[in-house]
Amino acid sequence: MTITTGFVVANIYYNQPLLDDIANSYHINSAKAGQVAVFTQIGYALGLLFIVPLGDMFERKKLMLIDFIFVVTSLLIAAWAPTITILLIASLCIGISSVIPQLLVPMAAHLAQPHERGKKIGFIMSGLLVGILASRTLSGFIGEHFGWRAMFYIAAGMMLVIWLLVYLQLPRVEADYKGKYQHLMASLVKIFMDEPALRLASFRGALCFACFSAFWTTLVFLLKYQFNLGSDVAGGFGLLGVLGAVAAGMMGRLSDKMDSYKLSAFTIVLIIASFVLFLLSGNNLIGLGIGVILMDVGVQATHISNQAVIFALNPAARNRINTVYMVSYFIGGSTGTFLATMAWQHYQWPGVCAIGITLSSVVLIVHLLTRQKMKAHRATALS
Repeated sequence: MTITTGFVVANIYYNQPLLDDIANSYHINSAKAGQVAVFTQIGYALGLLFIVPLGDMFERKKLMLIDFIFVVTSLLIAAWAPTITILLIASLCIGISSVIPQLLVPMAAHLAQPHERGKKIGFIMSGLLVGILASRTLSGFIGEHFGWRAMFYIAAGMMLVIWLLVYLQLPRVEADYKGKYQHLMASLVKIFMDEPALRLASFRGALCFACFSAFWTTLVFLLKYQFNLGSDVAGGFGLLGVLGAVAAGMMGRLSDKMDSYKLSAFTIVLIIASFVLFLLSGNNLIGLGIGVILMDVGVQATHISNQAVIFALNPAARNRINTVYMVSYFIGGSTGTFLATMAWQHYQWPGVCAIGITLSSVVLIVHLLTRQKMKAHRATALS
């Protein structure tokens, strides 16, 4: 599950270190090239909304194996794309079809014992984080030496290998939901309205991931125009973030043992600190590197803490709960990408950092103001 999660989620992020190369290839500006990342994240949100709930309705292994067909096809179209319009459509489809990790995480929560659920989720999420960050390193290297199209061809080949791994190794887990698809989708609204803890976790996740996406989408432009460095160096920064994968596993264990509110407050502060450091280090690669570590630890640890909370809410609806949370998460990510590319176009790096500081500060304020309300709701639910 961890290996599959890492390799599949990478499909969403290969494009980020390649945006400058894509802009040059199609003779477009950086804002237009940034739409490739935006469309991919919007597609992922759509896939989360319309595909992931099916994990409560159909046998999950079979659903994943079918989905891989669409992943491979989308990657091949992206590699071939003769125009930016076709690349944008293919990127949207890559996002829609690359939702397999979000079928695996609820599956792991279902299979784990309650007292170790956070630990198991943290382990799989460490694979997801490595996939996110190593994808940038790999695509930066491939883009610099073989061209950006080669990365998508290689990704399609890797997906065929992972399809075989899933077919041979993944256990079958039958679904609990017996109703119709339209009723399944309608229940998402009820779940969202009935669970204040889910609403708060979704808000935290959305804005934290907006910060994360804002940084990684525009880093390649900063390195190109400030330091005259290529996509391979932008991808190399992903290696620093892999340190956050270790922290992700540790935070998963901590979420089983300590108050999630205190843990999340601390991890959100790390995100704020990272963007302050980014603002002060626009001309300093070492400062940027330290900031990457702080931001990745903060974002991923907040994400794992959120998931430990939401997967304890309703065992029979874990895929739908994950859908609500992850749709919010990637709407936040696509919003952060869009805002960052616009900010870069008009204000360059200080504008990007201002977005990160503002959004992460709003998250912390809302998080602290809702503490007593969440305590009261938890007490009511237990009684």
